[in-house]
Amino acid sequence: MNTYSYQGKLAVVTGASSGIGEVYAGALAARGCHVVLAARSAKKLQALAGEIQRKYGVQAYALPCDLAKAGAPRQLAESIAALGLTVDILINNAGIGTHGRFEEIDPEREQAEIILNTAALVDLTHHFLPGMLERKDGVVVNVASMAAFAPCAYSAVYGATKAFVLSFSEALWAETRGRGVRVLTLCPGATDTGFFDAVGSRDMAAGSTLSTPEKVVQAGFRGIDKGSSYIVDGRNNHMAAQMGRFLPRHRAAILMERISRPKEH
Repeated sequence: MNTYSYQGKLAVVTGASSGIGEVYAGALAARGCHVVLAARSAKKLQALAGEIQRKYGVQAYALPCDLAKAGAPRQLAESIAALGLTVDILINNAGIGTHGRFEEIDPEREQAEIILNTAALVDLTHHFLPGMLERKDGVVVNVASMAAFAPCAYSAVYGATKAFVLSFSEALWAETRGRGVRVLTLCPGATDTGFFDAVGSRDMAAGSTLSTPEKVVQAGFRGIDKGSSYIVDGRNNHMAAQMGRFLPRHRAAILMERISRPKEH
């Protein structure tokens, strides 16, 4: 295991105003890392930045933005550059989900879901990875989901975006091996955050026992130190993620439909 040193580095954390992103920002700061906090809520970000600075004695910058909007990743990168900051660590955590019968879900929300969960993540990685490679030092953590490992009926678009994140990130892991940059796909299962409230249903959790953001973030640190291409939070989740290796794809899709079917149907 090759422990990564976060002391004095600068990390960008998206979706930092709550849940996994908020915990990640605090955990990085506790390791001596300065942080750039990005999310839509300016008020929450400013409060968190102040709390981090007081508690950990590092610099914390609140940069509100809506990464689902065109050009937002570029504007965030330009705002960071304007502050004279060099990004060593990128935590691509921002994301949204949808749940329900595909034909009943708002198409505009699903377009925003695709942009935020995939396009914004790729764009931010384009902005910051080249500098890490030039310096031969850096970390990229892309937050996917257990949904990346099997077709997710009733969360078809969400699952597809997370499958994209897993495939994209594993490819980058392979490309950057031996070049000083560590790339990890972090795959949480159902986690006790505001995610399901935003989705509007807990049916998406399919009866799973909820993990905590703290456990998810610790899994992320372990994955980076181990040099893993991906890590799944929780032993049961890890076993479930291997389902696709043993079941025909159509069987996996049928199983997922049964366990995640909305209760009203």
